[in-house]
Amino acid sequence: DDLTDAERKELLSQKLMQCTYVYDFLSPNDNLEGKEAKQRTLTEILDYMNDRSGVITFDMYPKLFKMVSANLFRTVPPQINAFGDPFDPEEDEPREEPSWPHLYLVYLIFLRFLESSDFNNSAARPYIDHSFTVQLLELFDCEDVRERESLKTVLHRIYGKMLGMRSFIRRSINNIFLQFTYETQRHNGIAELLEILGSIINGFTVPLKDEHINFLHRVLLPLHKARPMTL
Repeated sequence: DDLTDAERKELLSQKLMQCTYVYDFLSPNDNLEGKEAKQRTLTEILDYMNDRSGVITFDMYPKLFKMVSANLFRTVPPQINAFGDPFDPEEDEPREEPSWPHLYLVYLIFLRFLESSDFNNSAARPYIDHSFTVQLLELFDCEDVRERESLKTVLHRIYGKMLGMRSFIRRSINNIFLQFTYETQRHNGIAELLEILGSIINGFTVPLKDEHINFLHRVLLPLHKARPMTL
């Protein structure tokens, strides 16, 4: 509490940079002290953001997005069960993400940032771009339902805040559905993406645009033909 605003800002900057380091949770007993220290640091960042307003100033945006991207954007493991066979959501237990203790806090920090009254669209626009959004959407195929729920909330907030990204987000979700229907017939996040679209569709105005009518005929109705949806 004795720190000046400038010192607090510098300390937050250092903590964000510390948390860009990603630990290997596939080896659960490695670097236990480091993992616990990072979890404490993430908790401190979240508490600080909850207790004060105006914490993430414009010059802090690059550091925040670097930390979020370093932790969230990773290769989703191949979907196989314990026997090495393709994962079957009807038969197999979904794999829980081993790094969830850290990921959970990163999602909370990012959500706190998105929901803050200090959030600035113009300052965030260079970071929440097409590439960032595509990488977020790719994570919807993860097996851990806890992460998909967090992703659903994050994408919903981005859709609400970043008006210029709305059309791209809808097109990108459409592409996931088309790939699921006509190519892979496997995707863990279809239900969550449908929930997001349900909220988006509620906001459509009448008469519907041609884009929205085409979506119904080209994307939504064919989803019923996909094998996992015709049980």
